[in-house]
Amino acid sequence: MATFRVRRSMRSRFFPALIIVAASCGAGLASQALAQASAPSAPQLEPKAIEVLKAACAKLASAQAMSFTALVTYESPSRLGFPLAYGTKSDVLFQRPNGLRVLTPGDGPASDFYYDGKKMMAYAPAEDLVAIADAPPTVDGMLETAFRSAAVYFPFDDLLVSDPYKDIAQDLRIAFYIGQSKIVGGTTTDVVAYDTGGVFIEAWIGTEDKLPRVLRAIYADDPLQLRHNLVITNWQLDPTIPADSFSSAKAAAGKRIPFASPTLPPGMAKPASAAATTNP
Repeated sequence: MATFRVRRSMRSRFFPALIIVAASCGAGLASQALAQASAPSAPQLEPKAIEVLKAACAKLASAQAMSFTALVTYESPSRLGFPLAYGTKSDVLFQRPNGLRVLTPGDGPASDFYYDGKKMMAYAPAEDLVAIADAPPTVDGMLETAFRSAAVYFPFDDLLVSDPYKDIAQDLRIAFYIGQSKIVGGTTTDVVAYDTGGVFIEAWIGTEDKLPRVLRAIYADDPLQLRHNLVITNWQLDPTIPADSFSSAKAAAGKRIPFASPTLPPGMAKPASAAATTNP
């Protein structure tokens, strides 16, 4: 999921992005957002915004399994200076406490990621390359280990952790409620904005089902104010999941490569195990 910040360092914050549709909430909501963001007397943490965020976090934390599609778009400067948009699409299947599958067919090189509570495996099907490493027994621990050892992370990481609100609250400085929208995700959503750890985030969250639909992030220290967006569709909570969903015999038989960050020079990698993985 592109360049979203990782929890506490580079992993994404919960609700770190949202699709940019000019006037997606209409002029009325845009005016409310501007007024609230600029009003010096506005409370730093509005109770309504906190209520919406806590309800969404609680809904995600209570699900024992879930599946969804994540469409990520992020901006990068062009040769002319104006931003270009790039994107990826991932189909996610997740089960607590130790199952995760992320299939990313594009854009860019296709990749598959599997975690079954013992091993994590990243597979590039076009090249038939695979990296496999030992992993902690929980998704929370695996996400940290995958990032620290091989720079593997997903922009929707914080939808999967055991306590999503804890991640938000650690650095939460500002939160305010904008209003409601009826044009996002085919349902009525509550729109909130907040600043956590130097990232300004806007989130469209289902009013009834409390599920995030669209998320948007802008980094405060980014002079270009580039936007990072996440759209989540096809939500299913507690679906029936086949026992073999979090492994792949085909991927496991691929050509092995080290579990190490692709950004590290040769010889400087710190693999999680002798048989390892790359950033999917």
